[in-house]
Amino acid sequence: MLPIFYSDEFLDHDTGFYHPENAGRLQAITTALRSATWANQLEWCLPKPADLSDSRLAEALYAVHPPRYVAAVQELAAAGGGQIDPDTIVSPRSAEVALLAVNAWLDGVDRVLQTGKPAFVLARPPGHHALAQRGMGFCIFSNAAIAAFYALQQPDIDRVAILDWDVHHGNGTQAIVASSPQIAYCSLHEFPHYPGTGAASERGLFQNVLNFPMAAGSTLQDYRPLFETQVMPFLQQFRPDLLIVSAGYDAAKADPLAHIALQPSDYGIFTDYCLQLTCKILFGLEGGYDYGALAQSVVSTIDRCLTLDNLPKTT
Repeated sequence: MLPIFYSDEFLDHDTGFYHPENAGRLQAITTALRSATWANQLEWCLPKPADLSDSRLAEALYAVHPPRYVAAVQELAAAGGGQIDPDTIVSPRSAEVALLAVNAWLDGVDRVLQTGKPAFVLARPPGHHALAQRGMGFCIFSNAAIAAFYALQQPDIDRVAILDWDVHHGNGTQAIVASSPQIAYCSLHEFPHYPGTGAASERGLFQNVLNFPMAAGSTLQDYRPLFETQVMPFLQQFRPDLLIVSAGYDAAKADPLAHIALQPSDYGIFTDYCLQLTCKILFGLEGGYDYGALAQSVVSTIDRCLTLDNLPKTT
């Protein structure tokens, strides 16, 4: 069984029908997963309720975001909503839904470390653009970074790697983790493109950052050599105890917000590379804005993970 951390409450982050990052994204994915031939091999898991009186959530969140920023998001939502920036909407329920998303990522970390097998967090809003003190790019809280620092607090976890295959550079994740020698961050993203960061020269304080700027029109034939000769050696040398994948699917050719030309099946190949490194993988949804390509790309990722169903726990 593959755990899918999901709640219908994630649909309540109301960005408006015409906003690219809307509830229809999750509805398309859940429909595809529930109609897949292996649907009975999925374990649908509700994340723990999000309450900042819960020490696990509060400590993990405040390790990345200062309380004043979290309070500002809550106050904006309580006042009826508004905008953090022109792209990043806060609706009346967005603060609590974003906290629930964080909890889903934390639950995912716990499950992966417990079982030694992959899990998928199907949550929104996404997180990899969120800076410590400011949301941006559809993102409110930095889910992957929060999950990484949380994982480092768990027994026998000394190193965490984040692989970000979203078409946009995860500027927030990188900014938050680049000064930690226990976290490696690797991103493949269209460049130059939003948010304008992610040059190959950005390497982190401990050479723990590796960026691959991809040209518009890039295909699997451009990605595959990078995975084989640079991405995988970088991650293997780091020897992570947990791999977190910022699983954005907007590098698909059909996606309206970028110009890379991957096919949904290519994400199955990316997943295979990850599984060669470790079975301890937490996949968490980031971008992807063409419903069909997004849903089929997630299906491709999970299809490859299900081949592990009969494998023993990793150590």
